[in-house]
Amino acid sequence: MKRIVVLGAGIGGMSVAYELRAAITKDKAAITVVGEGSKFQFTPSNPWVAVGWRKPEDIQVEAPTYLAKKAINFEGVGAERVLPESNQLELRDGRKLDYDYLIICTGPRLAFDEIPGLGPKAFTHSICTTEHAHSAWNAYQEFIKNPGPIVVGAAPGVSCFGPAYEFAMILDADLRKRKIRDRVPMTYVTSEPYVGHMGLGGVGDSKGLLESELRQRHIKWVTNAKITEVTATEVKAQELDDHGKPLKEHAVPFKFAMIMPPFTGVDAVRQVKELCNPRGFVLIDAQQRNPKFQNIYSAGVCVAIPPVEQTTVPTGAPKTGFMIESMVTAIVENIKADMAGREAHAKATWNAICLADMGDTGAAFVALPQIPPRNVTWAKVGKWVHLAKVAFEKYFLAKMRSGNTEPIYEKYVLKALGIERLK
Repeated sequence: MKRIVVLGAGIGGMSVAYELRAAITKDKAAITVVGEGSKFQFTPSNPWVAVGWRKPEDIQVEAPTYLAKKAINFEGVGAERVLPESNQLELRDGRKLDYDYLIICTGPRLAFDEIPGLGPKAFTHSICTTEHAHSAWNAYQEFIKNPGPIVVGAAPGVSCFGPAYEFAMILDADLRKRKIRDRVPMTYVTSEPYVGHMGLGGVGDSKGLLESELRQRHIKWVTNAKITEVTATEVKAQELDDHGKPLKEHAVPFKFAMIMPPFTGVDAVRQVKELCNPRGFVLIDAQQRNPKFQNIYSAGVCVAIPPVEQTTVPTGAPKTGFMIESMVTAIVENIKADMAGREAHAKATWNAICLADMGDTGAAFVALPQIPPRNVTWAKVGKWVHLAKVAFEKYFLAKMRSGNTEPIYEKYVLKALGIERLK
């Protein structure tokens, strides 16, 4: 019997565990998921938690309970380090799990430490985890009693800009509902070279679309911004010109701030130098395998893929949503082939599809493939996107409880967007 260990119990880890069990019977493989605590969190809903539109328990699932129904084991103590030379994963309690295949789906390490004053333990909030989002909600409740300036942004090294745009728009919508928007100056500060770049070099007319949305909502912006420090009252950033030279120094005041932090690989993985790039992201080949350790696979934000283009301030390419789903499918097909003694040929579909909620409306972005030139590229705004994201949340949480392995993006999201099945 083969031993398959999945490191990470998020969207990628839970999905790959369920798909593996659907493809490989329990008499042929023992599957173990290793998480941080027992709860699965539906990360895309965190912006709603931060403004009180969702409670943490609304978007969490008790992972061990539902995995067990599919004969999948769970360890919630977290990982200390990967030991690829001995095919083991050391847990934080000192135990070691042996594996024949290891699948790394950890998501990123949130590198608040790279910018002084950044993070929930300092002066800014985060929506990257449900715990962080709930902490932001507690602070936001105090903020609305005595409102003032808000800063939302993305630091250098972020590879997922959608949540920052979402949160800025959701805050605007919530403040308008509370009838205090007129008392809250808002500024969007980003490492992107222009509004709507999103780590993708733009998608359709995303620049014009998002600039228009920000203008309509009276949200100012600073692009090409290298955030250097955060104090208790200001976000300090250098605005660079196209050659990387300082153009202007900004000290943007705030009473409430949410800044997406830089991303790196997690500690348990990034300390294995042959496994990762210098930022600690897992190196993979076309089949999602590590080139050196061929029985290690990876999916999601923790994989190393080059940026779509070089930017003055470092920006990463997104690796979420449909991309995770296609990576997971490729991994399962390739492990199944390897177990049968066949060559692994399955590849992920490098396409980017994003549904970004804006509180009372939303924006959909499609880039097929992710790197230009593209076969399909467009961006559209409409209330239907907000409704689609709510439906997607409900469907995915149901999937995590049922172990359903239907390809959600391909079957539902692409159909809703009017896009033919991807090959």
